Amino acid sequence: MFNKCHTDYRALIVGAETKIPLHDGQRVTSINFDNAATTPPFLSVLQSVVDFAPWYSSIHRGTGYKSQYSSKIYEESRDVVRAFIRADSSNTVIFVKNTTEAINKLSYRLYHRNKHCVILSTYMEHHSNDLPWRNKFNTDYIKVDDNGRLLMRDLEKKLRKYRNEVSLVAVTGASNVTGYKNPIYDVAELAHKYGTKVMVDAAQLAGHSCLDMKSDGSRRHIDYIAFSAHKMYAPFGTGVLIGPEKSFAKGEPEYRGGGTIDIVTHDLIKWAVPPHKDEAGTPNIMGVVALSEAIKTLNSIGMANLEAYEESLTEYALLGLGTVPGIRLYCDNDTRDRVGIIPFNIEGLSHRIVAEALSAESGIAVRSGCFCSQPYVQRLLQIPRNEIRRRMKDPSLPRPGMVRLSFGLYNNYDEIDVLVQKLCEISENKEAYISRYEIRDERYL
Repeated sequence: MFNKCHTDYRALIVGAETKIPLHDGQRVTSINFDNAATTPPFLSVLQSVVDFAPWYSSIHRGTGYKSQYSSKIYEESRDVVRAFIRADSSNTVIFVKNTTEAINKLSYRLYHRNKHCVILSTYMEHHSNDLPWRNKFNTDYIKVDDNGRLLMRDLEKKLRKYRNEVSLVAVTGASNVTGYKNPIYDVAELAHKYGTKVMVDAAQLAGHSCLDMKSDGSRRHIDYIAFSAHKMYAPFGTGVLIGPEKSFAKGEPEYRGGGTIDIVTHDLIKWAVPPHKDEAGTPNIMGVVALSEAIKTLNSIGMANLEAYEESLTEYALLGLGTVPGIRLYCDNDTRDRVGIIPFNIEGLSHRIVAEALSAESGIAVRSGCFCSQPYVQRLLQIPRNEIRRRMKDPSLPRPGMVRLSFGLYNNYDEIDVLVQKLCEISENKEAYISRYEIRDERYL
């Protein structure tokens, strides 16, 4: 049923076979199930940066050959990104640090245009697709069902409620907590029916699933997309914001400085055309080279192939986790319409203890806590509002949370077997693990 090969994918990754020390001094091959936070780099990505390094120079500001060449590579990378998400040429690609900066940038641009509109976010968003809207607009949230999946009927209810006041529906492409993919094209079609636009936070989607912005003329067109290179096997700190060039033609950039202007005097400013006026300062050309190469590598694998393999990993993991005594999953068992993320707890044990034990004793990296999605995790854990207020007043109280597994294309079934075996051991010896791992200050989670 499950193909246990795929060593070809593993060979693409830097550090997949790295040995790390355990608490007892033994060394084992690390197992990384924390890919939703950041992925390791492709070998091809590091090689592309090394190959480009001798040609590295300033962008858009020099007449020297290296500067001209660097500028050419930088600008051509926009076409690579645009093709990857099948965006029409009318869309501009703005290079930023990460998804968080991309969403903040869009929030400022919309704020300059209409300060009194409504932004519809959802109950399942990462803080980065929630907090940037709150201090600028009237914000409301689309509800989720008992399993944590988006309620489309509540989206339509709110679109009807606010009518022409809604400026944007800001929705995650895939949850960083449950892995659920949202029906972004259905969301877009419904939003356009009510005369508004859609922004998709694709941070958890771009490196794991086929992504299609669709033609500008389609009713199911995505108006804006944001994602981060570091979650798709390309470090060096680059992200992108893609949207209609006309959306960025008017208005002023939130960051101002070198590269953002066409003409400036002490009392006059003519801003540069998009995307340049939204890329203040010296561009991160190394990060852009890395992202471009990561996209080429993903394309060579085939996003459909990658998606099918990670779906099989998720299915295999869900079957294995079902054998762990006292485990509680905070997602359904449907492997369709999701990326490879599984949140859970073990009854009677802090999420923090489970995560520390996995790392210290088996070299397994997971994430524990609320994953920068506290409102969603609070909803899934069914934590009463008065309990949240109590914890806000007393930071010494232990923080609620979960353990999160998140898979990458280089993970395999044998690693999942090691995880399941260790979780069974932890669950069957709870008292020993409680005494072994002291709960430390969790305020940073």
